[in-house]
Amino acid sequence: MEQKIYAASRLTDGNKIFPNKIILDDNGVTFHVPSMFSGQETTIPYSRISSVNIDTPFIGYSDIIIETTGEGKIQVHGFTKDEVQEMKQEILQKINAI
Repeated sequence: MEQKIYAASRLTDGNKIFPNKIILDDNGVTFHVPSMFSGQETTIPYSRISSVNIDTPFIGYSDIIIETTGEGKIQVHGFTKDEVQEMKQEILQKINAI
């Protein structure tokens, strides 16, 4: 699987200058929070993901919520409905392939 990068919209809270990113690759799901001088990155292997949920309001940007086994959850806001549905589909396919 080639790496796929989804960047949150700059029009949403917390993403004005440095938008959050979700990166899908063979290793797992990486949540990247950039900042001016540093950044934070968390990678969750597909085997550790317990569920993938999406929140798609009628108007506005959508959230993706990735829950893990024992490591909490990652919730990222600022994607289009199509993007979160595509991410969910890709993640579930990788989980089912394990």
